[in-house]
Parts: sequence; structure tokens; C-alpha cells
Amino acid sequence: MRPIRIMLSTAVLLGATLPSAHVSAQVVTTGAGKAGDTSRVDDVNAPKPASARDAILRAQVLLDRAHFSPGEIDGASGSNSRRAIAGYQASQGLTASGELDAPTWAALDRDAGPALIRYTLVEADVAGPFATIPDDMMEKAQLPTLGYASVQEALGEKFHASPRLLQSLNPGSSFVAGDEIVVPNVEGLPELPRADKVVVDRSDATVSLVDAAGRTYAQFPATMGSEHDPLPIGEWKIRGIARNPLFHYTPALFWDADPGHSKATIAPGPNNPVGVVWIDLSKDHYGIHGTPEPATVGKTQSHGCIRLTNWDALSLSQAVAPGTLAILQE
Repeated sequence: MRPIRIMLSTAVLLGATLPSAHVSAQVVTTGAGKAGDTSRVDDVNAPKPASARDAILRAQVLLDRAHFSPGEIDGASGSNSRRAIAGYQASQGLTASGELDAPTWAALDRDAGPALIRYTLVEADVAGPFATIPDDMMEKAQLPTLGYASVQEALGEKFHASPRLLQSLNPGSSFVAGDEIVVPNVEGLPELPRADKVVVDRSDATVSLVDAAGRTYAQFPATMGSEHDPLPIGEWKIRGIARNPLFHYTPALFWDADPGHSKATIAPGPNNPVGVVWIDLSKDHYGIHGTPEPATVGKTQSHGCIRLTNWDALSLSQAVAPGTLAILQE
């Protein structure tokens, strides 16, 4: 988002923290009989899924685990998945076709972890509070926190998945404490190593982490700029990182703002307009940040800034520091 002001300090996220990660999980196997469509789960966890739908779901999870993010895992083929496949292929020295060919599967299947696992919901996952988030900025400003709207949305963020996918994997679940559900196996992965530079590429709508040897070791889909607020091409530096930031809304700086709006401060939370992290760039008013709408990443326009899913923005924030080079290119 262009011309916005972010408070560069960690804000308290009132009742809207991500659900606890300290719970048990296990591989789903035939006969477990407690959650999900077991036949589909077995197919997704197989090295060669029988259906195209299960193959793309398996690929999305393995790509996420390899740090070549498909964005929101939804089990559907699309532009973000193709970009993730192509980026992963290039990182492995394969032809960057964006298609799931045999050499790509062979590389992905070196990850021995299952794509789907069983997870037992605990009270922290379902406690909320959950509340409908209004679209209007002035109404948002009245809320004490911009938390999750539903338990499915919270779990979607936790497991990098669309709420619709979680529902389809668990048609009999009420999503209450004690339920065992089937989820993508994306938790508990090591943090990314420190990047030498960040490359924001408008041509393929991605943000990449590059090491000192010039190797791209992580890639994320992104939304960046528009005809009204173009991406500021050039070399910049990361100036600071704010987790759970306040959002200082100045309607005069937004071409599409409601003329009746006034300045306002929006509380922190995953549904804050810049999500759960703001990575400030040395270009005034520009940054890399999260989003309350992960399904739109890579598919819509922004107000000039670089928008990632909340989980990808958090991963990126752990791999950079003040002074890290950020190259924004065509």
C-alpha cells in the first residue's frame, strides 16, 4: 500500500495471536477413521497421486515445505502454483516449465514428510474471540483488535490453507476442541537463513530470498502495485520490521478512499490492512507486508506496496534485517 504510516514497534495483538503450535500431530493412515476422507488422504500422501486434484494438493504442500510458496494452499491449479513450481524447478537446476513433470516430482519427493497429517484441535485453536470484520475503514477503527472472523480462518492461517480446503478435507468436523482434523503438514519447519538480498520481481509477481552466492532459496507469490500506485523500481534497503503493527490510515493518500473518511488508527491483528508484519523500505511509505485476504495474493492490485500472505510475510521477516538490500525490478 502506498503512502501509509506504520508504527515500527511490536504491538500487542489482543486476543488475536496465532493458535498454539505446541500440539501433537500424526501421519494419517488408512483405517484411522477419525477425520477426513481417508481414501483422499492416502492418495495425497502417495508418491504418485491417482487424481490430478490430489496431485496438485500434494505438490502445493511439498512446495510450501521447500519454501517455494504457492500462497494459500487450496488444492487447485493456478498462477501462484505455476510460479512456485517454476521457481522450485530453477532452484533445482531443472527446466523451469511450471509443470509437474517427472524430474520435478522426483525432486519434491525427496521430502519424506507426509503432505497431510492428523491434528487434534485444542482450546487455544477455537477460543477466539471471533468477530465479523467490516469492510469500511472507519468501522475497522472502532474495533479493539482485528482478529479472525472464524475458527476456520484462524486454522487456515495456521496451516497455510484456504478455509474451504480445510472444510472439504474434514466434512464431518465441527471444528471444536478435541476434534481430530486433517491438515497440510507445514508447521514446525526451520526458520529460513539470513538473506543477502530480497528480489521483488513484477514480471512474475514474486518475492525471492537470495543468498550471498546468488542462489534463490525461497520464493513467495506477491501482489505489487497498480496503474495508480506503481511499484517503485530500484534498489532500496530494509529499514525496519514491525510485527503486529498499527495501521495509520490517511484517506487523502489513497486514490480510492471514501471522501467522507478521516484519519484513523487501525488496531493490530491478522485482519489489519497490512496483516501481521510490516517490513519497512527506505523508499518512504513503501514496504512488504501481510494481508487479511490471502486468497487474493498474486491475483489483484495493491496500493503500491508488496503484499504477501501473512505466513509468507512472517517467514520473510525472519530472514531479513535492517540494512538488507531489496531490489524491486520489472
